[in-house]
Amino acid sequence: MAQAPLLQLSAISLTYGGNPVFDGLDLVIQPGDRVALVGRNGSGKSTLMKLMAGLVEADSGARSLAPATSVGYMEQDPDFSPFATLGDFATNGLDPSEHYRVEMAAEGLDFDPAQSPDRASGGERRRAALARLLAQAPDLMLLDEPTNHLDIHAIGWLEARLRETRAAFVLISHDRAFLRALTRATLWLDRGRMRRREAGFDGFEDWRDMIWAEEDEARHKLDRKIRAEARWAVEGISARRKRNQGRVRALAALRAERAGQIRRQGTAAMALESAAPSGKLVAELDSVSKSYAGRPILRDLSLRIQRGERVAFVGPNGTGKTTLLRLIMGEEDADSGRIRRGTNLVTAVFDQTRAQLDPDASLWENLTGDPLMRVPGQADQVMVRGQPKHVVGYLKEFLFDEAQARAPVRSLSGGETARLLLARIMAQPSNLLVLDEPTNDLDVETLDLLQDILGEYDGTVLLVSHDRDFIDRIATSTLVFEGEGRVTAYAGGWSDYLAQRADPGPQAPAPEKARSKAVQPAPKPAKTQKGLSFTEAHRLEKLPAEIARLEAEIAKLSELLADPDLFTREPVKFRKATEALAERQSALEVAEEDWLTLAEKAEAQGSA
Repeated sequence: MAQAPLLQLSAISLTYGGNPVFDGLDLVIQPGDRVALVGRNGSGKSTLMKLMAGLVEADSGARSLAPATSVGYMEQDPDFSPFATLGDFATNGLDPSEHYRVEMAAEGLDFDPAQSPDRASGGERRRAALARLLAQAPDLMLLDEPTNHLDIHAIGWLEARLRETRAAFVLISHDRAFLRALTRATLWLDRGRMRRREAGFDGFEDWRDMIWAEEDEARHKLDRKIRAEARWAVEGISARRKRNQGRVRALAALRAERAGQIRRQGTAAMALESAAPSGKLVAELDSVSKSYAGRPILRDLSLRIQRGERVAFVGPNGTGKTTLLRLIMGEEDADSGRIRRGTNLVTAVFDQTRAQLDPDASLWENLTGDPLMRVPGQADQVMVRGQPKHVVGYLKEFLFDEAQARAPVRSLSGGETARLLLARIMAQPSNLLVLDEPTNDLDVETLDLLQDILGEYDGTVLLVSHDRDFIDRIATSTLVFEGEGRVTAYAGGWSDYLAQRADPGPQAPAPEKARSKAVQPAPKPAKTQKGLSFTEAHRLEKLPAEIARLEAEIAKLSELLADPDLFTREPVKFRKATEALAERQSALEVAEEDWLTLAEKAEAQGSA
């Protein structure tokens, strides 16, 4: 027997400022659904999620929620103002007996619940919002960009938790690896229309392109039919006026149909122009160390970056990625060691904090106020790669309309702010791009375009990112920041790093030509399990932490269930805790069995 849906939206219509956002939209979320919600920036994804959460009321249509169904919503920018600490925010509304769930999430996401929201970073606030949602354990979780501002460690922990949950969830995310790993269905919001595909995000782009190709073919056929009917109207209507009024009306209907078709939004006209080539050497660090307040950030680091490389900086927040960038650019000095910087470097910087933009100034003022873009005596012109352009015309190339040109930057969405910053850095030639979290808030189409542009760029790229898919597509080498000042270089992107880290085989010396192109030859991995496959070695490495986490959760759940009055006082909580305990006990048995099997295999083959 089919289950009743958890949530259903029927014939939803919504208008903002006279512009329709949705018209007759239908949506169903079933128990156990794991859904990617995708669409261009500005297509209404966040608005739709607020409709699903019941925070926005539609102009017409109905929202139906199954009886006793709880919905949890993690918005992009929650309000922390009423709370003294991140922990107060995360535990708000929870029974004191359930505060352990926040503690478990805080440990996995690595944030301090005692931290004041005013002093917390964007990443710490995002972690607290995630902890709150996970602690609430709703039947349906709505997550709007949950990976923004999270480092790779926290993303991995969240991915594991969502993989284990029995709750249904809907995800908005720019992180393609995250979506591919978790989703089983895809909702595509495109020009106010919702399409559903009963498959995860993997393959979405091929599906989208197929639909667009079918649309284009249908549009061409309609255009040909209109031209043929219009020619008939001109050449033959006078002789058959009375008998063919129906055909005339049909032509008018065809024209109305064509006029009613909503043209797809194009992609931003982004382009990079390389300045004169830099020297072959971009930067060389010899035994460089750096500490803050006695804490080592970099320890005895030696590396060489050469012209044309794409180097990804990867690791938990606070391990020194931005510090190393500042050292390379000459904005900070090392405590010890030598730094040699290349010649003829022309640098463009994409700063994740958007500090280059004045939030209170308009888009127009942010472009014309840039000394490198200013055209003397022309208040409405900007210099773009050596050529003057009208401000509004250049903004339109990055998908801004004329009305937005005079609006303050603070009114923009995250994706729009990122596009504006890209417009600034792409206006000037460069031969060294420093990109600090460039993928945050960008939609899939803009990410694809940025990837293509970087692929054709002649200069050098230094990339800080937690987006594993983007790193795989861009990086020629990856610097992994492991904490306590340790930094290790690997050839290739994120997947290559994982494979090299777990590879038990000997490291062949790189050919001289290839070695000169690498950042720094990666040292041999620490002792690994001989004879194990990559998947087995990776699994064995992760199992002890997984077992410890499951044991801690089982202990907390057992303590909660030890209350003899819990069943009669709160039967729903008792049922959920019992189900969670059984789920984790089963997972622990599997993990322990896997560990024994793999450890025995490693020991037997290691002694052979």
